[in-house]
Amino acid sequence: MERISAAETSLSGGDPATGEMVMRGHRLPDLIDRSYEDVVAILWDAKNPAQMSLDALGGARCEAFARLSSRFAAMPSDLTVIELQRCLLASLPGSAMTPLLLVAGAAVAAASAVRLVHGQTPVAPDRSLPHAADLLRMIHDAAAGEAEIRALNRYLVAMVDHGVNASTFTARVVASTRGGLLAAAVAALGALEGPLHGGAPGLVLDMLDAIGEADHADVWVAAALDRGERLMGFGSRAYHIRDPRADVMKDSLLALQRSGASRAPEGRLAFAEAVERTVLAVMASRRPDRPLHTNVEFFAALLLEALGVPRAGFTPLFAASRAAGWAAHVREQERTGRMLRPTSRYVGPPPADRPKTGKGQE
Repeated sequence: MERISAAETSLSGGDPATGEMVMRGHRLPDLIDRSYEDVVAILWDAKNPAQMSLDALGGARCEAFARLSSRFAAMPSDLTVIELQRCLLASLPGSAMTPLLLVAGAAVAAASAVRLVHGQTPVAPDRSLPHAADLLRMIHDAAAGEAEIRALNRYLVAMVDHGVNASTFTARVVASTRGGLLAAAVAALGALEGPLHGGAPGLVLDMLDAIGEADHADVWVAAALDRGERLMGFGSRAYHIRDPRADVMKDSLLALQRSGASRAPEGRLAFAEAVERTVLAVMASRRPDRPLHTNVEFFAALLLEALGVPRAGFTPLFAASRAAGWAAHVREQERTGRMLRPTSRYVGPPPADRPKTGKGQE
């Protein structure tokens, strides 16, 4: 089932035809260079500064780390980064869960999971730092530069909410049953993990690695399409044109490169741009009536790689941003007081004793 309205929301949405993304009446270009804290306050319509501020979120990160630190040693050693994040987030007490603690907990769990998988000790938060700066610091155990902080902040802002997507709808379904904020967020994280949603950015880099060289792109892309494979980083259920967030990610990546702070392999962006041109050209030739456009995941993958985030940590970073959106949608859904219960049409075999009907029935 596609393009069926599942809810009315005053939080955010994108126009499929124009590519304009709006959040609480603000266009994305007007928000992208504001702090993550400011944008979340707008999303939450927070009139009380204690609900969302640099100091409030910093304090919540410290609370989340204090609650989770005793769990680190007990985590199984064979879990992936996203599985560790899910386990850590789920171990927070639902009775104490607030939107602020959810956002903080998702970030602390993401950074800690990245380090645990690599055999490193998780890094305690610094409550005095902006969220983006501290998130990078908790991942790398080193202070980030201004260009890196700005790049990650822009990523967090761009990804914080995007209408009723798959993971957000999942959160709203759980919220509609009065399952609570934590249960809704953990369920949403499960939906985000899939390769057709939040799991796609890491697969973008896998695709680039498989192509290898720009001269091989047309042959590789044609063969992949012949096999019926999806091309990660292209196509969107939300837009009929280029995803407006794709260029935000690309501009952020270019700025990071100009600063000299990029950790990406030499020539990575030029190679990726060549692959992008090839994919769009091949698709235009094969399906002129169904144009394919670049989505946010293509350049988001490149940006996170340039920030030194391991690709297994891409989806956890996405979740760290989107947790604020989930919290807003949970509250919006709870206010309706209605349980989401879609209908379905049974198409299985009828009971053996049901009288036959149809052509020829007397």
